[in-house]
Amino acid sequence: MSVHESHPDIIKRLKRSEGHIKSVIKMLEQNRGCLDVAQQLHAIEKAINSAKKALIHDHIDHCLDHALHDNTMDSNATLKEFKEISKYL
Repeated sequence: MSVHESHPDIIKRLKRSEGHIKSVIKMLEQNRGCLDVAQQLHAIEKAINSAKKALIHDHIDHCLDHALHDNTMDSNATLKEFKEISKYL
C-alpha cells in the first residue's frame, strides 16, 4: 500500500490529542473543575473527529478513486467499501 499524503498531518493531530488527554487526566487528578475538564474533553473529541474525517476522505480520494480508475476493484466492491467506511463519518 502506498503512503497517504494526509497521514503525517493525521499523526500530528492525534499526538496533540494524546498530549491533551494526558493533561485532562492530570486535571482530574488535581480535582480541577468539571466545566474545565468537560471543555478540554470536548476539544479533544473535536480534534479526533477531525482526524477521523481527514483519514476517511483521504481513503475515498486516494484508495477508492484509484481502485475504480485503475480497475483494481470492481465497482460493486468499491461501492460496498465506500458504504462501509462512510458510516464512520
